[in-house]
Amino acid sequence: MSKQSELPNIAAVFAEVLNRVPREQQPLLLAYAERLAAKRYRAWAGQVGDDGHRSGLLACASREEEIAGLVEGVYPDAAAMQQRLLEANPDLLEINTKLFEPLSIEQQFQLQAQGERLGAATWRAFAAHAGDARAREVFLECAPLEEESAALLESIVGAKHTR
Repeated sequence: MSKQSELPNIAAVFAEVLNRVPREQQPLLLAYAERLAAKRYRAWAGQVGDDGHRSGLLACASREEEIAGLVEGVYPDAAAMQQRLLEANPDLLEINTKLFEPLSIEQQFQLQAQGERLGAATWRAFAAHAGDARAREVFLECAPLEEESAALLESIVGAKHTR
């Protein structure tokens, strides 16, 4: 079994969680997930010994926070809406933790990179269906930020394999 096939199917988990909430609220749920990812990036930054990787991971955390802030800015009552989503789905934190917990840090990077690529595609899909021009613009702005983080993670994993 390859390392890639040992990873959880993040697309299936992602779809299951998103399908719990109405489509118009899904971006807010993802914004919350972006904040969780930012925390994960900061934790990883504290675990790596390479200064370049550390600063790259901290830049990823900043991008995750930027995405969350951009998306939350589209919704006038974002914090209250997110709170209701979390109350209705109290296992979201547990799902997030259990997805990454059993994996090595390299596998976590691989899984997160897949999630970033999936996130970019999801933001583009949200943009394609957004009725509001501002929301469409924001969602499109998020996609390359996700891809930048995916590329960083893939470069870290690739660097480990070329040593």
